[in-house]
Amino acid sequence: MAEGSWGDAASPEIDWRMSAALENVPRGLDELVEVTSLEKAVRAWLDLDPCHQEDAILIPQRPLIVDGVSMIEVRGDNIGSLALELPDAKQVDPASRPEPDDAG
Repeated sequence: MAEGSWGDAASPEIDWRMSAALENVPRGLDELVEVTSLEKAVRAWLDLDPCHQEDAILIPQRPLIVDGVSMIEVRGDNIGSLALELPDAKQVDPASRPEPDDAG
């Protein structure tokens, strides 16, 4: 069972496919909860403006273990720290990333 963080035995590998909700962010005229994969939720956070990034709350299906600490939710800039661990984060500059298509 892979819960998630980076690094050592106290922080197992992140399961980017687990479900996650990105909350407290605008979707159209309402602020709705969107459930998707952890990876897609973190990538969606990267596309938010700074004000909405600060207010965002990421709730993974299972707690993430970061530096030995279990987290049931991740807020604001801490989501940005998690984004640095995305599977291709070390290979591709986020600014050069192509826009997501409708298929996700």
